[in-house]
Amino acid sequence: MSDAGVHRQFGEGPLSRAAALIYTLLVVELLLLVAAAPGLVALTLLDRDISNLPLAAACAIPLGPAFSAACYALHHQRPDLTDLHPARVFWRGYRTNLRDALLVWVPLLVWLTVIAINLAHLSATGLSGWWAVPLVLVGAGVTLIGVNALVITSLFSFRLRDVLRLARFFVVRTPVGTLGTAGLLAAATALVLVTSEAVLAALGAVLVFALLRGSEPMIALIRKDFTA
Repeated sequence: MSDAGVHRQFGEGPLSRAAALIYTLLVVELLLLVAAAPGLVALTLLDRDISNLPLAAACAIPLGPAFSAACYALHHQRPDLTDLHPARVFWRGYRTNLRDALLVWVPLLVWLTVIAINLAHLSATGLSGWWAVPLVLVGAGVTLIGVNALVITSLFSFRLRDVLRLARFFVVRTPVGTLGTAGLLAAATALVLVTSEAVLAALGAVLVFALLRGSEPMIALIRKDFTA
C-alpha cells in the first residue's frame, strides 16, 4: 500500500472521523464559552426573578454571535484528523457573521423578553388566563423562526429580510426539522430549570451540533434552491 493510501486510511477512517469530531466539539465548546463569557458570568450571578428578565436578556447578547460562530465552525469541520483547524474556522465565522447574527439575535431577545414579562404579569393586566396560550404560541413561533434565521445567517450570505423570509418558510417547509428544533429547545429549557445556565453552557457545542443535524434538510434545500 502506498504512503498516500495509508494517509487517507488514517485521516478518513471511522475512528479518525470520530476523533476529529470529538476534538472539534471540545475546541468549539471552549471557544463558545470564551466568546459568550462576559454575558454568561453576569447571567449566573442574577437571581431567578421576573424583574431581572431585561438584565438576563442583555447578558445573553454575546451568546448570539458565539452561537453563530459555533454553527459555522461545526458545519465547516473537516472530517480528516490530519487537517483540523476548528479554532481558526470558529473565529473566521465569528468575524464574518457578527453583525448579521446580532441583527437576528437582539430582536429575538427583545420579543421573548416582552412575551415573558407579559406572561409573568398576566393577572395584573386584568386579562383572562387563556391569553397565556396565544402568548406561549407566539413565543414558540418567534423562537423557531429566530433559530432558523441564526442558522441561515451563519452559513449563507443573504440580506436580512431574505433570511427572515426563509426562516419563516422553512418552519413549515421542513416539519421534521422544526419538530426536532422544538424538542431540542424544550430539552434545553428543562435542563436550565432543573439545573442551571452553567450546565447548558457546558453542553453548548453538543446542542449546536444536534441543531445542525436536525437542520440538514433546510440547509440542503437552501443550497439547492436559493444559491447559485
